[in-house]
Amino acid sequence: MIRILDAIIAIDSNAEATVRGEDTNRITWEDGNPNGITVEQIQAKQSELQASYDSDYSRLRKSEYPPINELIVALWENVVEERAASVISLEATRQAIKAKYPK
Repeated sequence: MIRILDAIIAIDSNAEATVRGEDTNRITWEDGNPNGITVEQIQAKQSELQASYDSDYSRLRKSEYPPINELIVALWENVVEERAASVISLEATRQAIKAKYPK
């Protein structure tokens, strides 16, 4: 979940605020809120940032890709031992993940 303070900083990177309990009613503007950021703007920015985070294909792909050690073993087997089965399997997995989370 995108925090209120993250949304505030995304709206105004110079904003100085403290938020208690992730409650928009408990925002203390250390700088007096010179740009007049509203609760509605904060909530809209939170929704926007959350949507972007939820659709971040590279982050989603990374969490499902096989670990690096599997890649190393597959490459070793293919190059040194001339056995391509591991590389073929690994590539099939990668392609399925890319199809699941397209750019």
